[in-house]
Amino acid sequence: MQLDRHSCRTVAAGGRIEVSVRPVPGISVLPRPPGLIWILPLFAVLWLPVGDPLPAAAGNRPGLPPPLKRKVDFDRDIQPLLVRHCLSCHGPKRQESDYRLDRSRIAISGGDRQQRPIRPGRSAQSPLIHYVAGTDPDTRMPPKGPGLTRAQVALLRAWIDQGARFSKSASTDPPLRSSHWSFQPLATAVPPPSTAGRNPIDAFLQRRLAAAGLTFSTRADRRTLVRRLYLDLLGLPPSPETIDSFLRDKRPEAWSQLVDRVLAHPHYGERWARHWLDVVRFAESHGFETNRERPTAWYYRDWCIEALNTDLPYDRFIVSQLAGDATGDPAATGFLVAGPSDLVKSPDITLTLAQRQDELADMINTTGTAILGLTLGCARCHNHKFDPVTQTDYYAMAAVFSGVSHGERPLPLPVSALQRATVARQLGEDRSRLASLISKLRQPVNARHNVERFAAVTAKFVRFTIRNTNGSEPCLDELEIYTVATPDRPARNVALASRGTRTSSSGNFPAHPFHKLAHINDGRHGNRFSWIANQVGRGWVQLEFPTAVRIDRIEWGRDRTGKYTDRLPTRYWIEVAERPGQWREIAGIHDRAPFGARSTAPANRLVRDDLRREAALARGLQGQVEKATRQLAQVTSGPVAYVGRFEQPGPTHRLYRGDPLAPRELVGPGAVAALAPPPMATNEPEQQRRLKLGRWLVRPDNPLAPRVIANRLWHYHFGTGLVSTPSDLGGNGTRPSHPLLLDWMAGHLVETGWSLKSLHRLILTSRAWCQSSRPRADGLAVDSEARLLWRFPPRRLAAEAIRDGMLVASGSLNRQMGGPGFKVFEVVMENVRHYFPKKSFAANEWRRMVYMTKIRQEQDEVFGPFDCPDGNQVVARRSRSTTPLQALGLLNGHFVLQQSSLLARRIQSETPTASTQWQISRAFRLVLGRHPSADELAAALPLTTRHGLPALARALLNSNEFLWLP
Repeated sequence: MQLDRHSCRTVAAGGRIEVSVRPVPGISVLPRPPGLIWILPLFAVLWLPVGDPLPAAAGNRPGLPPPLKRKVDFDRDIQPLLVRHCLSCHGPKRQESDYRLDRSRIAISGGDRQQRPIRPGRSAQSPLIHYVAGTDPDTRMPPKGPGLTRAQVALLRAWIDQGARFSKSASTDPPLRSSHWSFQPLATAVPPPSTAGRNPIDAFLQRRLAAAGLTFSTRADRRTLVRRLYLDLLGLPPSPETIDSFLRDKRPEAWSQLVDRVLAHPHYGERWARHWLDVVRFAESHGFETNRERPTAWYYRDWCIEALNTDLPYDRFIVSQLAGDATGDPAATGFLVAGPSDLVKSPDITLTLAQRQDELADMINTTGTAILGLTLGCARCHNHKFDPVTQTDYYAMAAVFSGVSHGERPLPLPVSALQRATVARQLGEDRSRLASLISKLRQPVNARHNVERFAAVTAKFVRFTIRNTNGSEPCLDELEIYTVATPDRPARNVALASRGTRTSSSGNFPAHPFHKLAHINDGRHGNRFSWIANQVGRGWVQLEFPTAVRIDRIEWGRDRTGKYTDRLPTRYWIEVAERPGQWREIAGIHDRAPFGARSTAPANRLVRDDLRREAALARGLQGQVEKATRQLAQVTSGPVAYVGRFEQPGPTHRLYRGDPLAPRELVGPGAVAALAPPPMATNEPEQQRRLKLGRWLVRPDNPLAPRVIANRLWHYHFGTGLVSTPSDLGGNGTRPSHPLLLDWMAGHLVETGWSLKSLHRLILTSRAWCQSSRPRADGLAVDSEARLLWRFPPRRLAAEAIRDGMLVASGSLNRQMGGPGFKVFEVVMENVRHYFPKKSFAANEWRRMVYMTKIRQEQDEVFGPFDCPDGNQVVARRSRSTTPLQALGLLNGHFVLQQSSLLARRIQSETPTASTQWQISRAFRLVLGRHPSADELAAALPLTTRHGLPALARALLNSNEFLWLP
């Protein structure tokens, strides 16, 4: 049976429910027992589409007046009706059920009920008509007071049937306006008169200090200043020699010249890129439960370092991160995909669409907080509650980024066609020479079966020595040794244990049923019956026959069944002896083609000792060919980097309450309407969307971008920004402590060509930054947090500066810049990655911490507790917690103990004949940049005498003076 339309009404007198059922195509009902038949129509009622609560019928419905036959004008006929009956609840001041009748978009698409109240051209099917006509039993509009007359309903019907056209003012949402300070144009601020010097920053600050009855503190001593400068700008302490040089320079311009030298130092970009990477949630794994690595994400990190070192104008810095593929900075678009991404996809379309919306939300929110200082993500489900950002603005931004997806893409390299041709020609020549050499050599080793045929020798002992493999510990399936065949006796395998041959080895794989020394000569083949050594890439196995025999052939393999190819010996030799110790080589790689080479030589070719030189040349040439092949691939297509993929997107819709299954009207690409975004067509090319948005973000008349970055620089120099919420300059953020100073710095930044180093220089040469950090009673009483800058606010160093400072002090810092990072975790390579902190560190892991491979949701064992971000969220300002884990890690962590020992070794090597007092003094100089006081020397001497220099080094590396910015 099929159900069509359903009507249900209660009869008060009898208390019964009457149901009428008529056939309708498209809804099938399965047979049920007789006792349940009465329920079926009720189920059918529940299955009606939400957007069509009333039965659809052509023409008029009972109870509805027919539409008027004349032309209806909205302003003359409809607007007065709406004002009188509707707009008090659904207008600009009040929106019941999130529904408005003064805006065409919302009026037609609907509010909380997720239906289309007005359906242009179909008044009989428009729920609004039934609400106002009183034919909907559940909803009557207006709910109180007199309802609409039949003539008014007829007028509304005619208007809807004629297309439901609104006036022009109601057809477009006017951009929101805001009186909030951050949305106003930059103030034309003039530095007030000042006695604090010629730096405009000091003039603005002094006026506020004077109003509070305070003054600047005295200038910090020169030793403190140079240490502060290096730690602040480079994240590294100055060497004792650097301090001494500055102390000797008495020229008036000594400080400004030192500031310029430090700003030009390549370590500057490493330190300040780390600040930016916090803000843009950069990490080198995907996050979520699988948390797999992104091995090529480091290209974006390196681009940031290079851009800051070269003082790339900040406007170009921003535009490139949105559209670097259009500006010649392709690695910069790593900004867009620096956040987490869920690799686990679902066949459920709801989850898949939600995942995609989460990715877009991450891009939009990061762009908003990092560049504009606005929490745009708050408008994903509704208009922003504090800032002039509509939900439409949010989805206009989503349309800009809708063509961006997570993933790798090739980066072009600036290599000329001539260079590519040169590499290709050299590669061709090397391949030709290699082929000529290989033709003379035996086949390269393979995992399945290798034959060593040589001139007959007498042997009681045979040893197979391995010095390299294609991975992990070496493995041999079966070692077969054959006697010389004679007319009356065929060759036989004398290696078998059943013939009395005994075995020994350099060491065996820990107890495993498949891999035993006894399997090397048990006559069985396959991985289950093999021997594995106990050392990576090396080992030996030896066979001893009951008596000396004449042999001329040895056969071996890693897995004779051909299933496994790992652990294959690629560098080896075979020796024989009649007596212990009298070894001579009979076979090996000395005449074989390089591993992996192609060869057509017979598998049983006789071993030749005169081809050692050719084999060595072939191995070297094979390496050159492999390197040149990689190089040619790079110069042809460029390296692959995790910097996002782009494609022309489809249409974008506003999503009701952020639900991807509830699309509403079409939204074209754009931005925050209150800030006059650039016009873009609905079908704007994908790259142009990002390029136009990027240029708009740093347009001179956009006051947010320069304010945000000027405030960020202040925040990192002084510990707190002029606005203490550096990623939220909106209504929910704090107001600036010095608004005119902030606007003056933002304007100065734009006027100087967006040069960040210029603003750095202005701050670092100010009296405010150069003053002492010592507390004063009058300042503490009025401004305990030093927001007015009556002293320089001291603070604990960030984790990176602490770790890197230890490496500088111990003399073990590896200053290599760029490239893939180092790892501080052992990784269990399962579908869901598991990360375990390393317990020991080698020299290649003593690079700066900015080059540490950043794994989301995981922290370095010692320095992670020092408030390092986990990469899942944007971090505009790190917290400064004090926890027992920090103290325990600094005192007993493997890294700290290792660096303490290295620091002690450095002191001993630099002062081998010096007294203990001199070595103590050298330790203070290396760690703290000064000599110890008499009291410190008196305390350090017994400690060093009793426990040694490592104990003193560990104590100094744990001191507040080392851990704090002075």
